[in-house]
Amino acid sequence: MTERRRPASFRIEPEIPPAEPTPRAEAPKARKPRAADPARVEPAEIDVFDEVDALDAAPPPPALPARRRSRLRAVFLWSAGLLVSLAVGLWTEALVRELFARAEWLGWVGLVLALMAVAALVVIIAREAMALARLASVARLHERGREAIAANDPKKARALVDELAGFVAAQPETAAGRRALEELRGDIIDGADLVRLAEVELLAPLDERARRLTLDAAKRVSLVTAVSPRALVDLAYVAFEAARLIRRIAELYGARPGTLGFLRLARNVIAHLAITGALAAGDEFVHQIVGQGLAARLSARLGEGIVNGMMTARIGIAAMETSRPLPFSAIKRPGLSDFLGVLVAYVRKSGRA
Repeated sequence: MTERRRPASFRIEPEIPPAEPTPRAEAPKARKPRAADPARVEPAEIDVFDEVDALDAAPPPPALPARRRSRLRAVFLWSAGLLVSLAVGLWTEALVRELFARAEWLGWVGLVLALMAVAALVVIIAREAMALARLASVARLHERGREAIAANDPKKARALVDELAGFVAAQPETAAGRRALEELRGDIIDGADLVRLAEVELLAPLDERARRLTLDAAKRVSLVTAVSPRALVDLAYVAFEAARLIRRIAELYGARPGTLGFLRLARNVIAHLAITGALAAGDEFVHQIVGQGLAARLSARLGEGIVNGMMTARIGIAAMETSRPLPFSAIKRPGLSDFLGVLVAYVRKSGRA
């Protein structure tokens, strides 16, 4: 016989009622497609100032290292220059001898004229050398200012500030700043703070004048471009205003470049524009900002005037950064947004007039 199973007790857990499903949110009803009325379509609005601020705030790429000068080119230039000088000297000597052979008084006149030409050439060479030396001083001050701020060395900062004060002493706008800097000099301990204080006291008035010069040049370029009937006239006037703006900004900061100095400064400005991407950004600025935002409400000539004016302003900003004895640290670097609003209002007013 099989053994019977003994009785046992079991615990039964209470059943949990299933949770009621939560009502799902009703999906938004899809908008029925409808045809757009072409008469009600308006040109897309673009916040021009935000676009320009983004362009100015974009960090520029690092500067490219300067290329090493070719020694062969330097030897060629020196040799050719000496050869031309010898040829001119022999021609002048032969001319004076011929004049003495014809008449004694003609010979003395020719000799005096030759000496005057040589003296004038010596003065011109001396002025060009001094102008190149001033440009080199600006570059050295700029680099030393960057190093003094990074190293925070009080000794180097004081020497730099003294040299900077002497460099801009000829500008009457810096007189009050030089007095204030002399009074506060002993209270500044950190080298970086001393350099920034010198930037605010000495260069802030010059920066304001440079902004006014840039804005005036941009206004003139915009107006001439808007009323000029020929593209060649536009190009010639833009080049003229850009060259004059570069020279005036350099003279403002104390560089006072000569002919060779101006050519070197203009080359540095163009190189700065190429490094910071301003030339590449010009076409994008024309098509995306002015072309869609402003030219939709202005005529084509006025829009073109704004574009040329803004490019002139960009050249002025590059000239400020190239000719400035100190880098922008305590003072905000000027940007296109500082000129765009005033320039647009000026062009609109001129167009209505």
